[in-house]
Amino acid sequence: MTTRRALLALAACCLFGGATAQDFSAHGLGDPAPAEIRTRYLLVGPDGGAVTDQDFRGRLQLIAFGYTFCPDICPTTLLEMAEVLRRLGDEAGALQGIFVSVDPERDTPKSLKTYTAFFDPRILGLTGSAELVQRAARNFKVRYAKVPGSSGQASHYAVDHSAGMYLLDRDGGFLKKFAYGTPPEQIADAIRAHLHGG
Repeated sequence: MTTRRALLALAACCLFGGATAQDFSAHGLGDPAPAEIRTRYLLVGPDGGAVTDQDFRGRLQLIAFGYTFCPDICPTTLLEMAEVLRRLGDEAGALQGIFVSVDPERDTPKSLKTYTAFFDPRILGLTGSAELVQRAARNFKVRYAKVPGSSGQASHYAVDHSAGMYLLDRDGGFLKKFAYGTPPEQIADAIRAHLHGG
C-alpha cells in the first residue's frame, strides 16, 4: 500500500501540480489545538453553486484543507481519504469527504473537480473567493500562507498550510481532528464507531 500511495501521489503531482517537493517549501505551519473550532463554511462547489456545512446534515463530514499544486502532503491526504471511503464499504455513503482549497487564485471549481476525482469521485472539492476561503480556514483554525517560488514569477508559489483531517458529526459539530499521517484504518475505525454510536 505504501508503494501504491507513493506512485499515486507522484502521478497526482505530475498531472495537477507539475512540481516536485524541491520546487516548494515544506508545509511548515504548525496545527493549533482544536479548541473553539467553528465548523461553519460557505464555499463554492464543482457546479459553481454555494455549498455550506448545513448541506450534509445527517452525514459525517471528513474535511481536509490544501491545494492542487501541493507536491506531497495534499495528494497523500487525499489518498488516505479515498482509502477511508474504501474501507468503510457500504457505510461510505454516511460520510462526505471534502477537500477545501486554500489557493482560490489558481484552483477553480472545475480544476478541483478533476483533481479530487483522480483520488475518488466521492470527494467534493470546494473553493470560493479569497474572503470566503479565509473565513472557513479561520473557523477551522487552519493557517496558510503564500510562499514565493524561486523563479520570481508571480504565479509560481507554494502555500504552506496546516495539515490533517477534521471529522464532523451528523449535525455538523466538531468530533475530532486526525493528525497528518494518521493511518486510514484508524480513521475508518473511528468513523465506524461514531456511525454505530460508539
